[in-house]
Amino acid sequence: LNMLGGDEFISSPPRKTVRFGGTLTDVLQKYQEGETTDFELLKHQLLDPEIKDAQIINWLQEFRASVAYLTKDFEDLVSILLKLPWLSRSQEVVEEYLGFLSNLVSAQTVYLRSCLRMIVSHFTPPRVTIREDDVDISDSDDDEETLSGNFNTCHRALQTVAKYVPSTPQFLMPILVGNFPFINKSERTLECYVHNLLRITVYLPTLKLEILELIVEKLLKLDVSAPRQDIEDAEETANNSDSKEKTTEEGLFDMEEDEETKEDKDVFRIDTMAHPLAERLDILMNILFSYIKDICHVDGNVPEPFVLDTLYRDLVTVFDKLILPTHASCHVQYFMFYICSFKLGFAEAFLEHLWKKLQNPNTPALIRQTSGSYIGSFLARAKFIPIATVKACMDLLVNWLHVYIDNQDAGTKAYCDVALHGPFYSTCQAVFYALIFRHKQLLDGNLRKGLAYLQNLNFERIVMCQLNPLKICLPSIVNLFAAITRKYQLVFCYTIIERNNRQFLPVIRSSSGGDSVQTCTNPLDSFFPFDPYILKRSKKIIDPVYQIWEELSMEDLQELKKPFKKRTNEDEDDDFLKGETPQNDGMVGITPNSYESNILSPASSVESPPVTYLQRHL
Repeated sequence: LNMLGGDEFISSPPRKTVRFGGTLTDVLQKYQEGETTDFELLKHQLLDPEIKDAQIINWLQEFRASVAYLTKDFEDLVSILLKLPWLSRSQEVVEEYLGFLSNLVSAQTVYLRSCLRMIVSHFTPPRVTIREDDVDISDSDDDEETLSGNFNTCHRALQTVAKYVPSTPQFLMPILVGNFPFINKSERTLECYVHNLLRITVYLPTLKLEILELIVEKLLKLDVSAPRQDIEDAEETANNSDSKEKTTEEGLFDMEEDEETKEDKDVFRIDTMAHPLAERLDILMNILFSYIKDICHVDGNVPEPFVLDTLYRDLVTVFDKLILPTHASCHVQYFMFYICSFKLGFAEAFLEHLWKKLQNPNTPALIRQTSGSYIGSFLARAKFIPIATVKACMDLLVNWLHVYIDNQDAGTKAYCDVALHGPFYSTCQAVFYALIFRHKQLLDGNLRKGLAYLQNLNFERIVMCQLNPLKICLPSIVNLFAAITRKYQLVFCYTIIERNNRQFLPVIRSSSGGDSVQTCTNPLDSFFPFDPYILKRSKKIIDPVYQIWEELSMEDLQELKKPFKKRTNEDEDDDFLKGETPQNDGMVGITPNSYESNILSPASSVESPPVTYLQRHL
């Protein structure tokens, strides 16, 4: 061991001619014999915040050579070594420390968990506490360049440990779960942790599924804690507050603000969510989408099919376990929407996966209904699904509805009841919803062929059956479906709708005793999982592949009101189509969606057309 110069060595305690009376091995052996003086001096030096890089390197070299002696008896000493500020030291210290870690876990696996905990503890920015008037006003120290370098080093350390101890993944996962920051931690802390978790999946692929599951579980907690209405209310309040501030400033001060500062502020406001949990969710969804994109496009090239397929399968597994059973989540489910946009095979596989759940009588009814909602919403909203796939799906769904009706005709339960026929009504609503969004594309090109296809679906039988789906499906969907099917003379729904409206005062048994009459506008308790995405940053990733709803103008409403006259000339058919086919881009406006509470209120940018408005104009 090279001895250090006097200037570099710690001044107190006094240095002996032979360090602590001998080598590190001597110190450890003496400690076991009951002589603790040199051992305490060693601990004191390692704990000294002023310890020099050269001293750390020398000690680490000695420890590397003596790991065989570092049994469980020396747990306290190893704990001190694991707390050394190695990441903030020179590259020489870092390299020596990584060598020490590999020697330690190879020789003493008893310290594996401690080493892993130490590495994972550096996955978030170090906390710097500044107290002002007994209030903690800080959260984390954030120097971008240093942080990035530290994270890279931590991943090197993990890979080194995993190389020497093959069982590392099974010990690492519980630590990753236990160290996940609470959702009220700063956005930056959560962002760094999730980013680092996803990096682990690249070199420890056996943990990919569990890590994705952990992340989605945490995202769901954020999602259900930030309902759509709360997010919109927070945005509206913030906008009103900004307007008032602007007016006050202009009126009172007429101050000249630095243009760059003003631009920075505006960009920050444009991309920042007013709702604090929505802000965290937005940042984390952005990271998850970026991860999916990176896996699907490695350096701009499409990776091996195996890599893509594995990611898709893992995401479907997480979807089944966490997303499907969670009612009315707003945003997290979009990871499935996004992965499907990279490969038509994924979109088709996802639809088939949902279809199997929907038509399987052994699947719980609620999961079947939710699967129906996903199919309808996905077919309507995913720009990347070609019309041929939409037709294939419509055929499957409608055929299943007809078979279901056939089976009911002979039974004793052929009456309108959500509890008995939930999956049937959910499927009806999925078909109606998909038709509302896709009918113009279904009729595009060859109008006669398109009409023949729609007529063959035999909507009349579905609408007129004793199960009476128009009574159960959401009024906004029913009204638009009725308008479109009347225009093309597919079925006339209004007689049934009027009869349903007269009967639509169900008697509900009150829990406090007696009966109460109430109007139930969403008896299916349905929702459309791919309703408009409103998180500002991550929305930019979804927008290019997302079909927004074309707002119905007065002309459109009048056009729907007119019955369609059949023509014989192909050219006339083509003329009729001009201006009718929805363009996928540049569509703005309102949308039929899940939240019936808003149907009877003025329409906002993302809510359903008011029923009263449609009834008045149709």
